[in-house]
Order: sequence, then C-alpha cells, then structure tokens
Amino acid sequence: MNPNRIPLFWIGILLFSATFFPDCGSAKDGRQVVEGEQDVVIYGGTSAAVAAAVQVKRMGGTVVIIEPTGRIGGLTTGGLGQTDIGKKGAIGGISREFYQRVRQHYRDEKSWKWQKRSEYRSGGQSRTADTEDAMWTFEPSAALEIMNEMIREHDIPVVYHQRLDRSTQTAGVTREGKRIRSIRMESGREFRGQVFLDATYEGDLLAAAGIRYVVGREGNAAYGETLSGVQTARAIKHQFVRGVDPYVIKGDPDSGLLPGIDGTGPGVEGETDHRVQAYCYRMCLTDHPGNRIAFKKPQGYDEREYELLFRNFEQGAKVIPWSHSLMPNRKSDTNNNRGFSTDYVGQNYDYPEASYELRKKIAEMHRRYQQGLMWTLAYHPRTPSHVREVVSRWGTCKDEFERADGWQQQLYIREARRMVGQTVMTQHHCQGRMKAERPIGLAAYTMDSHNVQRHLGRDGFVKNEGDVQVGGFSPFPIDYGSILPRREECTNLIVPVCLSASHMAFGSIRMEPVFMVLGQSGGTAAMQAIREKKNVQDIDFEKLRAQLEKDKQVLVWTGPRRPVVSGVSRSSLKGLVLDDTQAMKNGFGTFSTSAGPFVEQGYCHDSNDGKGRQSVAFELELPRAGVYLVRLAYTAHANRASRVPVTIHHRKGSSQILVDQKKKPSDAPFHSLGKFEFDTRAKIVISNEGTEGFVVADAVQLLNVSR
Repeated sequence: MNPNRIPLFWIGILLFSATFFPDCGSAKDGRQVVEGEQDVVIYGGTSAAVAAAVQVKRMGGTVVIIEPTGRIGGLTTGGLGQTDIGKKGAIGGISREFYQRVRQHYRDEKSWKWQKRSEYRSGGQSRTADTEDAMWTFEPSAALEIMNEMIREHDIPVVYHQRLDRSTQTAGVTREGKRIRSIRMESGREFRGQVFLDATYEGDLLAAAGIRYVVGREGNAAYGETLSGVQTARAIKHQFVRGVDPYVIKGDPDSGLLPGIDGTGPGVEGETDHRVQAYCYRMCLTDHPGNRIAFKKPQGYDEREYELLFRNFEQGAKVIPWSHSLMPNRKSDTNNNRGFSTDYVGQNYDYPEASYELRKKIAEMHRRYQQGLMWTLAYHPRTPSHVREVVSRWGTCKDEFERADGWQQQLYIREARRMVGQTVMTQHHCQGRMKAERPIGLAAYTMDSHNVQRHLGRDGFVKNEGDVQVGGFSPFPIDYGSILPRREECTNLIVPVCLSASHMAFGSIRMEPVFMVLGQSGGTAAMQAIREKKNVQDIDFEKLRAQLEKDKQVLVWTGPRRPVVSGVSRSSLKGLVLDDTQAMKNGFGTFSTSAGPFVEQGYCHDSNDGKGRQSVAFELELPRAGVYLVRLAYTAHANRASRVPVTIHHRKGSSQILVDQKKKPSDAPFHSLGKFEFDTRAKIVISNEGTEGFVVADAVQLLNVSR
C-alpha cells in the first residue's frame, strides 16, 4: 500500500466525523476552524462576542469564538426581543448595524408567518419602525438568523459546546508572566491567541486568569455612592401589596416563613451585601393557536412556592404580574413585573461562582419555578379569573427554541462577576459628576437593579428589597479602562461584558446593545495592541478613538442634555429631617428624580391618580417639647397641584395648609409652613384629596425656634 494514499474507508470515516461531530475541528455550520494561534480568542458567544469578532475580521485579523452551548447570541437570541436601550441615538457601529438588519428582515413579507406586517403594533421601542433606520423589537429566531448571517459573511469560525476547564481555579488558563498564552477546555482542546476576550455573562475566563472581581453589591462607602448596598428605604417598585402575611400559617411565626423569604435579611442599609439581583427566563410567548404550546404544570410543582402570589392577590393586587411587550408574528417578550413575578428572587446567589453542574441545577430550578408560575397564573383556581382569562390565551412557541416544550436554554443572568479593573465605572459617571476620559461607547439606560431578596419587613409583612430605578441623566461615556484588568494582573485580556463597574453603574451599562458596542470597541483595541505590539493598557488611545469614530461608534452624546440633578444629604441639614423613604405611605408609590433640588435620592408622587385615596405621613420624635418651624420639601413644576392639603398635628390640635406646588419653594427645596407648638411628637400628613395635578412628597424639616 502506498503510504501517501489514504484508503477510501478512512476518507469515509473522516467525512462522517466532519458531518456528525462538527465541533471536532470545525464550526457548527461546517466551516473549518483555523488551527494554530489566532490574533484574538473570544470565550463566550454572546452578542458582544459576535460584534467583537466581526470587527476583528474587518480589521484583517484572525479570530475564533468559543461558545459553551449550541446557540450564539446570548440574550439577544435567547428571548430579549424588547430591546432595553434608553436613547437610541447612543447606539452606533456594529450594534446599530444589527438593529438595522432587524428592520430589513421585517420589511420582507416572507418574515411574517403568523400575522401580516400591517397588523403588528409594537408596544415598545419600535413604534415608528417605518420612520427610522433600525428596529428594536424582534423574535429570537430572527436575531439568531441575523447573527449567523454576520458570522457567515465574515467567515468567523465558531466552536460550539466547549466549556472552559474550571476543574481548579486556574486549570483553564496558561500564562507566561502577565500574559495569557492559551485557554484549555474540558475536552482538553486548547486555543492560543495574542489577545483574549471574556465575553461571557459569568466572567469565567477573567476569574480563571486570576483577575480581581466582586460578586454582590458594594457598600455605598466603597465609591462614595448612595444607591449601592442594601436599599430597603427605596423598596417601592415591584413590591407586595401591604399586608401580605409571611408565615406558613397566617399570623403564626412558629409555623415558619413561606418559601423564598430570607430569614437573615435585609441587612444594614447601604452596606456591602453578597446577594445578586434576581434572574429569570425572558419568555417568548404567543397567542396564535397554530404556534402555541399551552402552559403545563411542571414535575415537582409545589403550590407553597406560589402562596405569596395568592396572598398578594387576596390583599388587593389586581394587575397581571408580567411585563408583556408585543413582538412580530403574534409573539411577546414577557419579563418580570410587580411584587411576585418571573424573577426567582433570592435563588441565584451561588450561580456566579458555581460549578457547571450546580449552575445547571440552578437554571433548571428557575425554569421549573417559572413554568409553575405561568401554569398558576393561567389555570389555578386561586388566581383571579380576569388574570386566568388573559394568561391562558398565551403559551410558549413551537418555532423558537430547540426544546420541545418551547422554553429556551438561556437564563437571564442580569449580573454575576464584575471585574475590578483599571477604571471602575460608578454612579457618579452615570449622573455626570465624573466623566470618562477615554470613551469607547455610551450607556443610556436608567440605573436599574432588580430585587435581590424577599424578607420580613419591620411591619411584620413580606417585603422585596434591591429594586432600584434611578434615571434622569443623559447618555454617558464608558471608559476604556473599565474593560481592562489592572496592568499588574494581565496585559492581554479584554472584558466587554463583566466589565469593571459598581453594582449600580453596571445596572445602567448592562444592556445588550451596549454589550455589542463594547464588544466592537474591545475587538478594535485588541487588533491595535497586536499591531503596535503593546499591552492592551498601553495602546495609543487617540488612534483607538479615531478608528472607533471611523467605524461609526458614538463616543459623544450630542443630543439634548439633562442637567445633573443631585440630592441634598439629610446630614447637611439643620434640625430634624425625615425623608419620604422614612415616611408611612398610603399610595405615593412612584419615585422620581426628574426635577430638583430634592432631599437625599429623590422624591415620591401620586402619579396624578387615585385622588382622595393617597397620603404620606411624616411622624417625628422630638428631643423636647417646644415651638418648631415646620418646613416641607418638594420640587416645583407646571404639572403640579396648586392646592395640596398638608395637615400639621400639634399640641393644640391640627392645622391644614394648602401648598401651591407649581411655585418654587421659598428656600428650595424647602417651603416654610409656619411655627407650631409640639409636645415630643409631631405628625405632618400630605394628601391628594381634591387636588388637580401631581402631588409631590419629598421631606419634612423641623427647626426648634423656642426662646
């Protein structure tokens, strides 16, 4: 036999292997993976990875994406079709190209299988899809098709079903000094590169490389913030109706707490906390009979898990607890909303650093919980009939995901590890008090954290904690240093997803369009470092800026700017000051920072609704009896009520004063109500009885003026 000839039998075997085992040296769609060292190795196939890889190829580099699962695109192809974005004008480059392709996809009548194009009415970002250049709402399958098109067009090799070796802390990374030389998969396969990108939601590569990171919430003291750490005072939105009993047997503490309530919570206000904001599955649902899979009760269904849901309804909750945004083809992007919803609060603390096996169990627990929730909302007799009537019309889709039950694999990992890198983005960057000196993209979303725990409140009822939503600022630049480790730790790693940011700054940055922006900028920086033969920390930033601008990244916000509005600290004020977060509210559930100045972190208002049924009571303990000047804090605006009744309860009875909140306070943010004599307690009540316009409650100040 000629040793230089391969027998036909072995040729057949090789062809069979290439067809049925595509990960053995080739990508999922059959393209050959380039062997040997790559310019850029990207671990994790999220949307950031796709944008980074496209940019590397456009700059003439070699690249490989390694994806632990069988699906590219992360959340963008995994259910998050109602794009969270803030200001659309902040998104440029490859990220915007993707959303432009979405628009082109849906301009083709062939893309409309389950409804006509003319019938679609988006409830979200794409209300005017025909009058702008991009479309921001889409089916997961459409996003996957577009992502795969981009990969094919740029001949990007993708290796699927390969997980980083995490058998020991550093098993998956081989280093030479401060540089990563190669990364190793569980299969034994190694990938060598000049620059590496960790594009995972978990930050597994950065951890294996020994980069410093945090999990959980920093205390406010870490970066001089006001919104990090434990935030019970801000626990207003996505909250239970007041009066939901937390015990297995109502009123009996000895019976124990219901499932999901953390008996060790809530922790010290503003202090460091290990808890992580809740995860869920971002569901793609449909009401089309030909494509719908009805919700089914999952194996192991435990009705006790949903007892808090039933009690919340019984206490007066009426709204369906979901955020239901319409997608094309009679589908929806359905997400968490209200006090008890799709977020599996408190059940993900171990996930960021867990083994693959434990992560799988946690993900399965989340799916089982959410399957049980949807069945409960659709069919359980204790669910109000008006809720069952609506939810039961919907179900998972037959044509979206690989699973037969219509559920996706991608868990919505809102936050896991966060690198502590060369620059840490903080609340101050978001609100404009600090500015990134080396911008590589813009973030434009509200600082947003979902609830992190469910605990026993001081009033004896169940409470959620951790939801913080603070906006009112212009799009802000993200610093190049936030995607880089510190030079002393590693010099050829870039981290566009688990970037260096505080809990609250990450809450604004963590949006899929922004991850794509950071992926492209990271890919650009990687190629520049290779060409300049420099560490990623040492490249010429002005050259990087010029390349990013050439490639249509948006680095400077040129649209309307909102003035930086900051709160007045209570500790800086004289006398006794009680903030609205410390008051007893009946209604007044909407929090705002849109106008200033205000006391502490913002103010609440009545949403110009429920007139005569909402009030806020400020009760203060006084150090001694005497005469006090009473001052009320509010922010003025033309949409405010002009006759807001404020009742002061004092030693001689009570007095009512009507406040015109259209007019600026006499000593902003405070307006004097007059002098009153008190014993050792004072009570000031703001009501919306008989008002027309928004009624604001911010703070009350008492100054002792006794002689």
